[in-house]
Amino acid sequence: MSQVFLGMELNMGQNTISQYETGAREASYGALIAIADYFDVSIDYLLGRTDNPKVNR
Repeated sequence: MSQVFLGMELNMGQNTISQYETGAREASYGALIAIADYFDVSIDYLLGRTDNPKVNR
């Protein structure tokens, strides 16, 4: 999946996605929620706090 595609899907710029990936920028709460929802994983999984991608709903 390209940064451009993900950015379009999440209504974010490619540069923003790139900065999240490289650690040059931290995602806001809203961005974390959007990314977690898109990939159907927990925010803890995105942040590396767990190896379990399951979402507790």
